[in-house]
Amino acid sequence: MLRLPRYRYVRPDTLEEALGALHGERGRAMPIAGGTDLVPNLKHRLFEPERLVSLRGIRELRGVTSGDGVLRVGAMERLADVAAHPDVRRHAPGLAQAAGQVAGPQLRNMGTLGGNICLDTRCTYYNQTFFWRQALGFCLKKDGDACHVTKVGRKCVAAHSADTPGALMVLEAEIELVGPAGARRVPAADFFVADGIWNTVRAADELVTGVRLPLRPRRRSAYRKLRQRASIDFPLLSVAVAADLQEDGTVTRIGIVVSALGARPRVLTGLEDIAVGRRFTDEVVQALAERAEAQCRPLTNITVDPAWRRAMVPVQVRRALQGLSDPGGSGSPGREA
Repeated sequence: MLRLPRYRYVRPDTLEEALGALHGERGRAMPIAGGTDLVPNLKHRLFEPERLVSLRGIRELRGVTSGDGVLRVGAMERLADVAAHPDVRRHAPGLAQAAGQVAGPQLRNMGTLGGNICLDTRCTYYNQTFFWRQALGFCLKKDGDACHVTKVGRKCVAAHSADTPGALMVLEAEIELVGPAGARRVPAADFFVADGIWNTVRAADELVTGVRLPLRPRRRSAYRKLRQRASIDFPLLSVAVAADLQEDGTVTRIGIVVSALGARPRVLTGLEDIAVGRRFTDEVVQALAERAEAQCRPLTNITVDPAWRRAMVPVQVRRALQGLSDPGGSGSPGREA
């Protein structure tokens, strides 16, 4: 039986109290929201904090509001609620779909948007028991000095495995942070870095308080996810797309983010040359799918053939782009592509 390490549980009532409990405690104190990923990691001794600071009782971190051209979602909103909220489904269907495909319904009813944004990276050689990792000699991300994926270098390539960040990035969202130095906003596209050990710009004593998405009346978005079991698994590949369209369907802006391949979501480039000023014809969709495949190189950080995962990139990109033709985002948020 895997047991939790000993820790002190703190449940503050205000954001100020939570920040006070975290400040200056790097490695010794950690925030916990829904705990759906953190608790298993604690059992595997991937983290051993002396104190867990619960965010559950902080009202400031909840709520979904829209107005003044912005949709704001609090960090402690449950993923199930984000997926079902009418304002999110209307203005950001890709985000609703992403939130609705995280794990299974039990975990979506516990997990939060902020927790998913800050989800720890995953790897075949990292997400194992202490006994398993010790037998292998540990890894670069935890207790060791070698990467068993690349075999060389000092760079961790554990996979970014969260669903909602890609959708936030293509929707030009901002992520709200607050810490001892005050509050700040970071574009979702700049929030993640290529370091599997700590893959965000968030400091250890900072908290994500919410996200802000600009409201665009003619923006369409969609999300597609590839996984072994459609009911619960982390993604083997995920694709988020968003496009601004004129009344006749002509594309004025397009964004595609592919994730679950490396330590951060990958923003695809060169898409404007293909799509802007044109409609989503079969020819344009195929060209975008081929451009996506050319830019993606999956690693062996997940126990599935990387060549197959790469072959699925154009398939999932085509499906996501076809979903843009539906004003509701093509499909209910919980449905597998």
